[in-house]
Amino acid sequence: MNDWQIIAQHIAHSTDAPFNPLEPKMIGGGCINTGVRLTDGERSYFVKLNRSSLLDMFEAESEGLQALAATDTIRVPRPVCSGVSGDQSYLVMEFLEMGHGSRDGAEIAGRMLAAMHQLEQPYFGWHRDNTIGSTHQPNRREDDWVEFWREQRLGFQLQLAGENGYRGSLQRRGERLLDHFHLLLDHQPIPSILHGDLWSGNLAYDRVGQPVIYDPAVYFGDREADLAMTELFGGFGNRFYDAYRESWPLSPGYSTRKVLYNLYHILNHLNLFGGGYLSQAEGMIDRLLAEV
Repeated sequence: MNDWQIIAQHIAHSTDAPFNPLEPKMIGGGCINTGVRLTDGERSYFVKLNRSSLLDMFEAESEGLQALAATDTIRVPRPVCSGVSGDQSYLVMEFLEMGHGSRDGAEIAGRMLAAMHQLEQPYFGWHRDNTIGSTHQPNRREDDWVEFWREQRLGFQLQLAGENGYRGSLQRRGERLLDHFHLLLDHQPIPSILHGDLWSGNLAYDRVGQPVIYDPAVYFGDREADLAMTELFGGFGNRFYDAYRESWPLSPGYSTRKVLYNLYHILNHLNLFGGGYLSQAEGMIDRLLAEV
């Protein structure tokens, strides 16, 4: 029995319906996992593949998708099953046919994201660790947001950067930032469920124009952390932000917190992709320290 037969059997067992797929079709676009469309001509599934040792990453993503789906707000692809076949781990999700979005698609996405964020959660963190890209993301439960972001987000990424050889200036700047952290993040938001990796590549629209988000790094945190990342690489547009703010206005001080939250992702890019992000990370830290 080959790997695809094993995966097909798992799909059949999980859906309680026979599934005999045709030839798998590769789907491009990902930089961490391999994507494949698996179909029998009637039902289709999207399959992510990676090394067998990374099954835990897929299991955490599956739980994140389930948690987002349970909010009954913005659509996500529903997970079907995950497991290991040969030397590969896999995550199977429903396959969604994507379109180009309606004229009002960005506004709908903004309102839906605000609705998702308004569902108050019991603490900061999550019930398990997961990954941001392929980087470990700690989510130990915490009642204090400032402490959570200082230790489990920026502190963790700075430590990882040091282990990856980025010492010296970055670490000196980073230590100063962490020492003055309480002055920059004097903020206790309600815990919201977050997508966690919400850049424009993780938002699309289905065939009827409804927004879909995917590839999450879910945890409970400040909703502004999701919003900040939407601004990091652009692509969302004024109608998205106007609709979000109309549904739930932002608190004063967001412009500074936005830099603090996006520094996490730039440090993660430094750790994932190399020194091309070093000067940007140091510049963001300098900008924050100038606020102290």
